[in-house]
Amino acid sequence: MKFREQVLRALPDSLKHAIAAGIGLMIAMVGLEFGGLVQDDATTLVKLGDLSAPLTLLALFGIALTIVLLALRVRAALFLGMLATLAAGLATRQMPLPEGIVAGDMAFSTVLAQLDFAGLLRSSKVVEVVFVLFFLDVFDTVGTLVGVGARAGFLKNGELPRAGRALFCDAAATVVGASLGTSTVTSYVESAAGVQAGGRTGLANLFTAGLFLLALPFAPLIAAVGSPVVAGGRSFYPVLAPALVAVGALMAKSATYIDWDDPAEATPCFLAMFIIPVSFSITEGIAFGFIGLSLASVVTGRARRRHPLLHLLAIAFLLRYAFLA
Repeated sequence: MKFREQVLRALPDSLKHAIAAGIGLMIAMVGLEFGGLVQDDATTLVKLGDLSAPLTLLALFGIALTIVLLALRVRAALFLGMLATLAAGLATRQMPLPEGIVAGDMAFSTVLAQLDFAGLLRSSKVVEVVFVLFFLDVFDTVGTLVGVGARAGFLKNGELPRAGRALFCDAAATVVGASLGTSTVTSYVESAAGVQAGGRTGLANLFTAGLFLLALPFAPLIAAVGSPVVAGGRSFYPVLAPALVAVGALMAKSATYIDWDDPAEATPCFLAMFIIPVSFSITEGIAFGFIGLSLASVVTGRARRRHPLLHLLAIAFLLRYAFLA
């Protein structure tokens, strides 16, 4: 069995649910930040944003409308919430009008297959760089598949069916995407929004990919939704915020499946769930979960009940923090 499939098997069910909930909290945190509802603070690290700011009020309007639509079980609640927020932003002139609708010529030759392996090999830290990127890619992907799969209801007896195929597709997309000059093509936690909207099969992904192709010439119009609106020295994404907050709240439901009556199980899972949003990294959450569960199982005499790979990865994570931090 492939390494990443073994990692999936090594994840206890409780940690899988903690990862899903942690990803939900991270998505919601991003949405709140995008909407200006939370912002950084030198003393407390994070604080409530300026709720009187026009763009924050726009995001709050979108969040409230999305909550109402979800409560009424409207199937396209997330999309309608974003659309209404965009319309309100354009009507109140808080959102910039796109400069044109159709993009001009796009030169793919500047990024296509522009790979510099010679430059990589000249680096004195090539092994460290490759190891860190491999480590992050493996565990971010595993955590994302677990989180999104749990939200979609794909987990069967704690296992993700046909996980090997999903992991292979992710790895292949990473390699192909890099050769095409894109940012990393991998499993994204934002896929939970598509799951919430009803996407459950590969056909949904193919349909989405087709829409991306159709959208390429209309980049200026799409930018009205996805580009930041700068105000007061801060960047806002008020149209995206409602969907992210709603999806995050729905994914947090996975925390109810953790055995909170067992401290040896609940505390490491809580740590994993909490570390994901505050570190903004799924990998770090998994790391703390593995280390905590391994330690708790050893001191309580349950080490043999855990998958051996859990203990090995806990040691690997500790070594990573000791030597690569």
